[in-house]
Amino acid sequence: MEYTKPLAKLIEHFQHLPSIGPKTAQRLALYVVKMPENEVRNFALALTEAKSTISYCEECFNMSCSSPCEICSNPSRNKGVICVVAETKDLMAIEKTNEYNGLYHVLQGLISPIDGIGPDDIRIKELLFRVNKNNISEIILALNPSVEGEATSLYLTKLLKPFNIKISRIAFGLPMGSELEYVDEMTLARALEGRVEL
Repeated sequence: MEYTKPLAKLIEHFQHLPSIGPKTAQRLALYVVKMPENEVRNFALALTEAKSTISYCEECFNMSCSSPCEICSNPSRNKGVICVVAETKDLMAIEKTNEYNGLYHVLQGLISPIDGIGPDDIRIKELLFRVNKNNISEIILALNPSVEGEATSLYLTKLLKPFNIKISRIAFGLPMGSELEYVDEMTLARALEGRVEL
């Protein structure tokens, strides 16, 4: 079917988003076209504002419009514990559980030789610097239970052992190959409570 050009362009842009197929893109585009004009303007403004103001925290590499971010600068957080995650979406999933009150370190990826991603391509050096500089008592590895997550966890454990701090990992209540952002809060909370020392 041929769409009018502006609608076709909108559908095409929605299809560029992750997990959005042609039918979903079509539904979203049609929904946006039917929205009141002021809502569409607010939506467009929110997109451009997010893109222009959000960057990365210089401490933990979480997405934020300030540095240090809201979590790193919160005085009520436990500054002695760092939970290591691959992406900001994983941090968000853990925050939803309300079970964790420490700091985070977002690696911004996982070691994946097949994809050409090595240890120098993610934020490992920065993690080691934080552990060396600050009084850290525990590192929690909250990485996806995948081949890449396993490889990254093993590599980090080897590098962190000489610091003589507790290194733990969230419990395996999560199925292999799953992604943290799609796990329900209860499962994730239990996995955090049942983490084991490496």
